[in-house]
Amino acid sequence: MDGVRMKGMVFTSFLEMVENKFSLHIVDQIIENSDLPSGGSYTSVGTYGHHEMIQLVVQLSQRTNIPVADLVRTFGEYLFTQLIELHPQFIQENSSVFSFLQKVDSYIHVEVRKLYPGAELPAFEYETPVPGTLIMSYRSSRPFADLAEGLINGCIQYYGENINMVRENLDEGTAARFILTEAEVK
Repeated sequence: MDGVRMKGMVFTSFLEMVENKFSLHIVDQIIENSDLPSGGSYTSVGTYGHHEMIQLVVQLSQRTNIPVADLVRTFGEYLFTQLIELHPQFIQENSSVFSFLQKVDSYIHVEVRKLYPGAELPAFEYETPVPGTLIMSYRSSRPFADLAEGLINGCIQYYGENINMVRENLDEGTAARFILTEAEVK
């Protein structure tokens, strides 16, 4: 077993993003130059070790000279658009960034588990210390706080709200706190 498992949908979306933003040739290169137990053959309903994703991102970074963290955040933004295309009801039921994000654990992850039984999802805790501020604490068994940040950025971009985000790392990529503050419109 290759550590913690991830749903194949994440892998297929990542490779699709690489093809769209770079090229099919780059996709082939990163797969060929990684030591992947799956051989780089992913299905959306399969599960694969998270180390395979790490290898693919590292290979992509080496070919593009873009830092790994930046690539993972960009993938998070891309993945948000994919999730919304696949599950538009998540957006239809929430009218703002804060409304949407506060339902990730209690609603969206529940729905994802229905679609993908056995999915190992990160956990979020929420605080709203003052109006216009949302604090999200992220914990995962995988080092993908950059992915969570990208997903949050994707959400902010989708809704088009003026929100500032500050990230505080709590652990080596497996835990972080995101402080989101509505910016005052001048």
